[in-house]
Amino acid sequence: MMQTEKVILGIDPGTNLMGYGVLRVTGNTAEAIALGVIDLRKYADGYLKLGHIFERITGIIESYLPDELAIEAPFFGKNVQSMLKLGRAQGVAIAAAMQRDVPITEYAPMKIKMALTGIGTASKEQVAGMLQRILKLSPEQMNTAMDATDALAAAYCHYLQMKMPASEGRYHSWKDFARKNANKIRKE
Repeated sequence: MMQTEKVILGIDPGTNLMGYGVLRVTGNTAEAIALGVIDLRKYADGYLKLGHIFERITGIIESYLPDELAIEAPFFGKNVQSMLKLGRAQGVAIAAAMQRDVPITEYAPMKIKMALTGIGTASKEQVAGMLQRILKLSPEQMNTAMDATDALAAAYCHYLQMKMPASEGRYHSWKDFARKNANKIRKE
C-alpha cells in the first residue's frame, strides 16, 4: 500500500510578525519541514506590509507546494483598528493561497490550543512546548518567534482534524482528549 504525502502550510497572521510553519504528513507521521516569520516591522506603510505579505506567502507556497493551508482566525479584540489591520493581513495571505488553488481552512485560536494541549486557554509557551515534544523539534528549530510555532500549531491542528472523523473531533474534558489521543502522545 502506497503512503500518501501531504504538505500543510500553517499561518499565524500578524501585522508586525506573520508566522508560518510547514508540515509534511506521510501516512500517519507528521514532520516539521520549515518554520519562520515574515518580519513586517520595517514597513511603516500598511499597504507596503500587505504587498510584502502577498509576495512572501506566494514565495513560500512556490517553495513548499502545500496541498492545504491552515490559518488562524483573528479573535475579536477591543481595538477595532487592530482587528481591521489583522483581518487585512489574513485576507492577503488567503488571497495568495487562493491564487495558487491551495484549499484553506480557518481555525479559531482556542481550537488550535485545544487540539495541541487539550486546554483552549493554553499559553503560547505551552503550545510551543507540546509541538517540540510531538514533532521532536530541536532547540535550534524552536529558537524562533512564537508566531512561527503558532503557525506550525495551526498546521498540526489541521493534520489532527484530517485524521479523525467528525464525531471524534470534539473533546469533553482533558481526560477525553488524552484517551482519544493516547497513541499520539509518547513519554520520553
